[in-house]
Amino acid sequence: MGVIEDLTSDAFLGGLLQISQPRRGYRAGVDPVLLAASIAAKPSQSVLELGCGVGTAILCLGRRIPGLALTGVELQADYAELARHNANANDLPLRVITADLRALPADLRQQRFDHVLMNPPYFDRDTGTPAADPGRDTALGGATPLADWIDIGARRLAPQGYLTLIQRIERLPEALAALQGRLGSIVIRPIAGRSDRAPGLFILRARQEGRAPFRLLPALIMHQGAAHDADKDSYTAQVVQILRNGADLPMAC
Repeated sequence: MGVIEDLTSDAFLGGLLQISQPRRGYRAGVDPVLLAASIAAKPSQSVLELGCGVGTAILCLGRRIPGLALTGVELQADYAELARHNANANDLPLRVITADLRALPADLRQQRFDHVLMNPPYFDRDTGTPAADPGRDTALGGATPLADWIDIGARRLAPQGYLTLIQRIERLPEALAALQGRLGSIVIRPIAGRSDRAPGLFILRARQEGRAPFRLLPALIMHQGAAHDADKDSYTAQVVQILRNGADLPMAC
């Protein structure tokens, strides 16, 4: 299975999904699960994930909502191969394309999707320090600007289709600027570690040809209490339902 030999097999959605991923390098955590939970897809709809990595987000979505037509694009060949393996191992129909999102194959550029999701690198390569592991470095601080991710994703949307992304809160102005004049009906769900802390992440959803007013939803609170004071999970009840039972994360009040 490629040149990545040191792998772990990790359970997601309470064991409903088993994901093989590198022991060292970029490892999927809760963020792709939250992203997948926010996608209000319907059976038979088409879904594209840009930068799918080993497939965690789009496979979580496929496990939660059966009957979707799933496509992932991944730059790193080893990670793309793992995504294919994970899809097969979990009996989910995911087509994985190994490509730079700035140079998508011609046939993919002719397709439009009901949903496009993405978890772009959180850090600006021009201001960050490269990670030692090449796979982790690309995942956390790739060379493609956030505005290009959003532009490429918007171009792949079908009429009335939805683009959804998760990103660090300090990059929210950058994301909103990239959406100006492109997509509408923007909804933001901040994500905070605890109820007394400022959000560190956000999920953004925007719609092709959307006309609804901008909406800022209440923050999703990840953990109970003011601090982590025991060697156990402290997730809130809502987050437990998302992470363990495959519940959705509504992007509407």
